[in-house]
Amino acid sequence: MRKDKLLDLVENLGTEYERKFGGCSQCVVGAIRDVAGGVDDSVFKAATGLAGGVGLSGATCGALTGGVLVIGSFIGREYHQFADPGKIRFKTFDLSRHLVARFEKEYGSSLCHDIQKKIMGRSYRLFDEKEHNAFIQAGGHDDKCPKVAGKAARWVAEILLEEGLIQE
Repeated sequence: MRKDKLLDLVENLGTEYERKFGGCSQCVVGAIRDVAGGVDDSVFKAATGLAGGVGLSGATCGALTGGVLVIGSFIGREYHQFADPGKIRFKTFDLSRHLVARFEKEYGSSLCHDIQKKIMGRSYRLFDEKEHNAFIQAGGHDDKCPKVAGKAARWVAEILLEEGLIQE
């Protein structure tokens, strides 16, 4: 698959998954998993609590943290290599910072509540039912957060392609 088609497919899936299912962190993980592989079910499951800025708290964006989980799945320290003699964790840190930089360039922040303000004009306390309903009414899962998840999935795929961790 050509690079541009792969990136478009990953972005479209991340967008559609967020629109259809919610849970930005899992939407990024699922999009990469479905297009490029390399991510097992335990990583997808582990991403559950990261949505909405970690447990709907508005902290670090779930699409970002889901992306970092994916990067770690491809080039993270293995349990049997906990001592990390090859210092692989530092490459993982570098690639993760690269993803953070993309969020900061695009949204001015890597925090969910700041990204909400940028794309929706205000932030929402997603753990509060009334606020969550207002988020939904404002299009939070129609086009706002789906675009964030789609872009995040694309950025992760770009990083993985640049590093030769996935192939076109």
